[in-house]
Amino acid sequence: MHRARTGAVVGAASLLALAVLPADPQRPTPAAAPAASPIRWGPCPGQPVPDGMRCGSLAVPLDHADPAKGTIDLALASIPASGPRAQRLGSLVLNFGGPGAPGVEGLAADAKAFADLGKRYDLVSFDPRGVGRSAPVTCGGSTAPDPGAARGDAAAQLAALRAVVERCERASGRVLPYIGTVHVSRDMDLIRRALGEAKLNYLGFSYGTRLGAVYAAQYPHRVGRMVLDGVDTLVETLTEQALVSAEGQQQALENFLTWCTRRAEGCVYGTNARAAKERADSLVAYLDVHPLVDADGAAFTGRHAAAAIAAALYSRTSWPALADALSRVEHHDDPTGLLRLATPAEGLPSDLDAEQGVPDPDPVPADNAEAAMTAVNCADDPDRGSDKAAPAVVERRIAGLRDRFRQASRIFGPRQLGTVLACYGRPAGTDFLRRIDHPGAPRMLLIGTRGDPATPYRWTEETAQRLGSAVVLDYKGDGHTAYTASTCVRAYANAFLVDGDLASGTRSCPGVE
Repeated sequence: MHRARTGAVVGAASLLALAVLPADPQRPTPAAAPAASPIRWGPCPGQPVPDGMRCGSLAVPLDHADPAKGTIDLALASIPASGPRAQRLGSLVLNFGGPGAPGVEGLAADAKAFADLGKRYDLVSFDPRGVGRSAPVTCGGSTAPDPGAARGDAAAQLAALRAVVERCERASGRVLPYIGTVHVSRDMDLIRRALGEAKLNYLGFSYGTRLGAVYAAQYPHRVGRMVLDGVDTLVETLTEQALVSAEGQQQALENFLTWCTRRAEGCVYGTNARAAKERADSLVAYLDVHPLVDADGAAFTGRHAAAAIAAALYSRTSWPALADALSRVEHHDDPTGLLRLATPAEGLPSDLDAEQGVPDPDPVPADNAEAAMTAVNCADDPDRGSDKAAPAVVERRIAGLRDRFRQASRIFGPRQLGTVLACYGRPAGTDFLRRIDHPGAPRMLLIGTRGDPATPYRWTEETAQRLGSAVVLDYKGDGHTAYTASTCVRAYANAFLVDGDLASGTRSCPGVE
């Protein structure tokens, strides 16, 4: 549900983990781990990459509980450590969020942000199963139902949601039933083994913290130095997560509007933060009824504006651009600035070596990120409403949810509700995450941001308590994840990852440095 950075890896389940977490029919059994396949390294397809980066693939079982069903190939990338060989610490696995964010592309784009770690570690990332070039899932265009179905009765709406699921199943093929964090965690232990590492050193962001927690629960004695930034929940239902996200985005918007109304350059919404909130709400509602037309002739609606605003709220550095974009819409009916915030320019930073790219023979489906996010979030949630309920029951449930989400945020609530409704018609999810409880992993660092619009700070504290071996770093700033935003946070994280320094108790970093 969250796009940022992520990371996690897996290993063989210990007796302690089995004692803490009873048998789960949807959890792959830990017995008979297959021999590690070699990683097949070569050039990176379809994109420029930093100097020294190489790409590879690793065959893993489609179904870890039944390896006879065949294998799928995972896409990986690695940048060798730049420091003296005698000082190298092995591999550091990174995961950049989502679920649905491709790690190969993320490492190519963000390598400079991890340059200090890259002196001592080989930086490694991967596309989780179903994502990017790792057997990508797709719904043949979109996970959204036919727009006309939303105006029908409950039976029509439910039928439309089921039709989307059937379309995803046809388009995605055999991998879709084996999507989910528990499966990816098993994959990542095979990555660890193929890299030749006895333990997993890992830096994960946003959804990647969920992945890291699952790894720590499945393979507590294979956890090395682990840092989780923008910490996800292990206990809340998908509905509650979506509500929290809507509330968090709304609070982040109000923080932005307070900043905007006080900025020296002035704010399009004046100097009153409360009035500014009402005007922002009105803009989104107006665009849903009277959409603008972008440079390509496509309609730009309130839904598009809400997505752009949400994207800009992930980083405080985007606030000036958001203020200017809103001004252009209000004064000139020009959505260009918001479009740029919603869909950042494709391609990678200009300092990358374009000559290292090779033709891409197998492009990723355009809807892969959306389809993968939906598939993973649904697979990880056991508490979704049944799609077999009577239409009247479904109608009341959807109506009640619409009211709750609109109360959470008039701008962001409807969009977050869509992530919940997208699970109707899908198989029941696993409750493995809910049962994680003090698995016995070594101490790790969890980083929470007070003004995070996607993963609220209280999730950091809750997940730390469930893991039972975490030190919390409290970043008193804004934005989603903190490693790249704060030199203080980065110093704490790097000291642990490089030197193993990790003080007990909660530590904090200031929000504005």
